[in-house]
Amino acid sequence: MTQRTDEVRFAEIGLELLAAVDAVVEGWVRRSVLDRCAAAGVEVDEHASAAIEVAAGRCRADVAARLERLLATDVDEQSITPLQILRAAVRHPTAVLVELGVAPVQRDDFERSAFPEDLYRLGPATFAEVDDSLTGPAIAWGAAKAHVHLARHRPAAR
Repeated sequence: MTQRTDEVRFAEIGLELLAAVDAVVEGWVRRSVLDRCAAAGVEVDEHASAAIEVAAGRCRADVAARLERLLATDVDEQSITPLQILRAAVRHPTAVLVELGVAPVQRDDFERSAFPEDLYRLGPATFAEVDDSLTGPAIAWGAAKAHVHLARHRPAAR
């Protein structure tokens, strides 16, 4: 393949990842909040359910916008990853949990330092922690990005 073809394919794979994330991110927010509420013994009433839905929608819009910006950025200019975007999105379920009075979970010094806003340890370490369906698209995107980067920066053969 030519470098141009590789970059077009990389863009297509990015759109596939965006669609995959978009399809599951609201469910991740719902599960995150409901799991923490259940663990804390906090009842989820109509008010809480409505707050969860608002947060899920906001998270979906936020993640989609941030992923679209990342995917529109040249490979050499990308300074974050899609997983970092999802990790930052914990602010949406966190806001609901704080509003509902759920006590933050105990975190170690590293977690408090590296992820200060992740009061409930919701941030995914892998795409599979958001949804198993994201693993394949995320691996494909990472491999395509590496391929494009290497093709651009590989020393010319002598």
